[in-house]
This record gives sequence, C-alpha cells and structure tokens, in this order.
Amino acid sequence: MAPRPGLGRRRGTTAPAPAAPGARGTAPHDTRQVDGTPGETALRQAGSDRLEQACNWVRGRHPEVGVTGDLLGGFPAPVLGGAAREARMIVLGSRHLSRTAEFFSAGSLVVPVTAQARCPVVVVGDAEHISQQPPYVVAGIDGSASATAALAFAFDEADLRGAALRVVCVWQPPLFMLDDEEVALRAQRTLLSEATVGLSEKYPDVHVRHEVLTGHPVEELARAAEHALSVVVGRRGSGGYTGMRIGSVVHGLLHRAHCPVITVPTG
Repeated sequence: MAPRPGLGRRRGTTAPAPAAPGARGTAPHDTRQVDGTPGETALRQAGSDRLEQACNWVRGRHPEVGVTGDLLGGFPAPVLGGAAREARMIVLGSRHLSRTAEFFSAGSLVVPVTAQARCPVVVVGDAEHISQQPPYVVAGIDGSASATAALAFAFDEADLRGAALRVVCVWQPPLFMLDDEEVALRAQRTLLSEATVGLSEKYPDVHVRHEVLTGHPVEELARAAEHALSVVVGRRGSGGYTGMRIGSVVHGLLHRAHCPVITVPTG
C-alpha cells in the first residue's frame, strides 16, 4: 500500500514566513504599508513574491488544504515562535549548518524554534529518499515523559501514512559496568514492551517492531532512520545542555539525521 500524505494533511495550520529584521508585510493577508528605503522596499517585495510562490506551490499540489501567508518583521526565531503559539505543528527546513555556523547565524531557526515551541516541530533537511518497503517511521524512546508523548505521536503518524513503526531504544554502555550487560539489555526490552502495549491496541493496523541498539544514541537513531519517513523523539531527553529545553540527542539528530526529525513536547 502506498503511503498516504502525512504531515501536511494532518494539520490545517500554516506558519508564517519571517522577513528580514525591520521589514513589514506585503503578503496577501498583510496589507500594512510603511515608508522605507528603496532597499527595504525591495526586500519586502522579494519576500512577498517568495511567499506567494510558496502558497501557490501548496495550492497546486494539495488543493484540499487551506493556505494563508503572512510576511512579518523581526528576528526570525522569536517571530516564528510567537506566530505559531497556537499552532498544532511547525515545519522548518534545515540547511544542515554546523553547530558553530548555527551559533553565529542570526537567521538560524532550527534549534531556537525547536527549543521554544509549545507544539511538535518538524525539521526537514533532505528530500524524501525512501528505498525500503514497507515505508516506516522511527520512534526513539528513553523512558522519559517526553518520549511517551513522542511515541503516541509516532503511532498516529505511522497510522496516517500507512507505514510500519520501528520503536528504538539505544543503550549506551557505561565506562564501568555494575550489572551484567544482558541484564541491562533485558531492561531496555521490557521498557519497549511496556511503552507500546496500549498504543498497539489503539492502532491495530500499525505493524510495530521493537529494537534495542547498542552505541551512541544519536548515531544509532540516525542510522536506524536513514531511509525512514521520519524519526520522532521527545524534546527533552535524559541529558542535554544547561539552559536548553532540548536534550543532547535531539540536538544531535537535528544535525545528523537526513529524514525529517519530529520533536514532541511533553503534554
């Protein structure tokens, strides 16, 4: 069975496209007129044209989806986060910046929007390149509350797209083993079974495969999702950087994974 349209069909909301700082909107649904330099006027016009092209692109491919566009002024990340405060989902493209380039880029959106959004965020880095059948979605879990929310989202996404679901738990061996390795792996397998039992009953058409992998979580999840429709993870993991609302695994996947990365907040 061919996969059904997924991310775009589920939601009826669209996120606005941020303009350069200081620009005001001239998009179809924002008719505010302000004075500005010729350069600012050209920027506004270019942004309006690009936005209209994007809306027409969606209308041509998905006429059943309602599309609106707004060209807003300000710094992209906070503007987009504020505009999508009531959204059900935010979808972003990724330029696969290095962490250093991302830090120094004023227009960087992926990490700050992912960290601040109250809704699921989808980051699309590369064109879909599925080469395995049946198509599948990967869900990475670690026993945290956000992983539970991500797993529920992944089941829904797999069901919507007619895809299988690979639920993955990655065990990273500690420097010093206090327990037998098999005991640790058995605990991970138990975690997978307990996490999926109720959802498997709710989504009987979703074929579920449990996988316990050993290694670095980012590398193993990225490898498991190499040909996936998407990889779904909770926004807050058991690790992470001080002051950030995303865990280190999420941060790593945003740079490493080539399929869409969907991060889901708790609740």
